[in-house]
Amino acid sequence: MEVVVEKTVTRKSRSKLKGNDSFRAALFLLPTWLLLLVFFFLPIALTFYYAFTNMSLTGAASAHTQFIGFQNFTSMFADPSFRISVINTIVFLILSAIIGQQVLGLIIALLINEKKQWFRSIIGTLVIAGWVTPEIVVAFIWFAFLNDQGTANVMLGWLGIKPIHWLTSFPMVSVVIANIWHGTAFSMLVYQAALGDVPKEIQEAAMIDGAGGWQRLWRITLPMIRSSIVTNMVLITLQTLGLFTLIYALTGGGPGTSTETLPIYMYQAAFSSYQLGYGTAISLILLLIGIIFSVGYIKVSKVDL
Repeated sequence: MEVVVEKTVTRKSRSKLKGNDSFRAALFLLPTWLLLLVFFFLPIALTFYYAFTNMSLTGAASAHTQFIGFQNFTSMFADPSFRISVINTIVFLILSAIIGQQVLGLIIALLINEKKQWFRSIIGTLVIAGWVTPEIVVAFIWFAFLNDQGTANVMLGWLGIKPIHWLTSFPMVSVVIANIWHGTAFSMLVYQAALGDVPKEIQEAAMIDGAGGWQRLWRITLPMIRSSIVTNMVLITLQTLGLFTLIYALTGGGPGTSTETLPIYMYQAAFSSYQLGYGTAISLILLLIGIIFSVGYIKVSKVDL
């Protein structure tokens, strides 16, 4: 009987100690939770609220903001400029991120994989130089290269080819190339790390069995770095969806609306037309597109490559 009582007392003591530990841990985490609440959760909640209001920087709405329900979204979907900006955003995303940065980053990582260190250092430095360069500087670099009197046309002149108006005749191609040059280094670094974790023994065994380079890539390498592929695609998708400075400085969203993506459309609505509620509603659509693409990547990754 005394043994049972002692065990019961011991269990209660342990439960009390665990409760005290949990309380102390909660106290230590309290400042972190407060910071998250103030700087993360509260802005998110306000963003969702403002999207359903007529909040404005000027006029009567600036003094008396009212809840207007889905009116912002109704006006948005009826606006042809919004539909054009959505199409431009998806085209820009697919060409510059999913195809451009993703594929080119993987190709560079494969080409320099297992090469000598000095060669990897040189190529890596050249590629990373574009990544660490601020977007505004990247925009001016490519403007200097692609404008009518720029380096590209000078080089074409050496070949006897007439100058091409890149920024007016091929604006989307121009911003896509600039973004690929700027962001490919991130994908390259992700794939370099992933390829380093692929066991060499498996590759050597496949070579002995007669598997060619393409077969080893498709059947061994890509399935083994699948998680890195999905992670990289999610990250560069979210980064590209929010890209503003590069496009705005290079083309301003023009000519016309040819390169007007959702961030630029949102900027013009919120800070040129001063309709903050409408601009916030656009940001939710941008968030929704990012979620759709991210979930799609995760779903596709479960299918055998």
